[in-house]
Amino acid sequence: MPEIITSEIRDSVERSVLCWLATTDENGQPNVSPKEVFAVADSQNIVVANIASPRSARNIRVNQKICLSFVDVFVQKGFKIIGTATEVKRSEPEYSHWVAPLLTMAGDRYPIHSVFVVSAIAAEPIVAPSYRLYPSETTEESQIQSALRTYGVTRDKGA
Repeated sequence: MPEIITSEIRDSVERSVLCWLATTDENGQPNVSPKEVFAVADSQNIVVANIASPRSARNIRVNQKICLSFVDVFVQKGFKIIGTATEVKRSEPEYSHWVAPLLTMAGDRYPIHSVFVVSAIAAEPIVAPSYRLYPSETTEESQIQSALRTYGVTRDKGA
């Protein structure tokens, strides 16, 4: 199988604070839900903790097709992962394998009810329109500076 989750995508996932999981129900009604605990498992799979996502779990049981998005809000770039997801419950033998990368992130603060294993079929970059509309003047640094102003954030000189 070709490697879908490249090192560039892995880096993007690791820089992201949230990801967004899009699922659909049995009637095709979409649902987009933020996820806070997630990790790249290998070159084909991303694991997402089911902490408080009964609708996502229900939707995945009836329609495994999903979309998972990651965006660095400062650089305003990321990736969209298109694929399928399965829910692995605590009672299943493979649960300990899939939950392992999530345990340190979740700690005692977040109970992981199950794990969504996202099998990537394709990945596409996500970029802010400025990169396409104004390529000669848009850089990652200019996007960071704009985002810092917009969000009222200052950089820690020691970081």
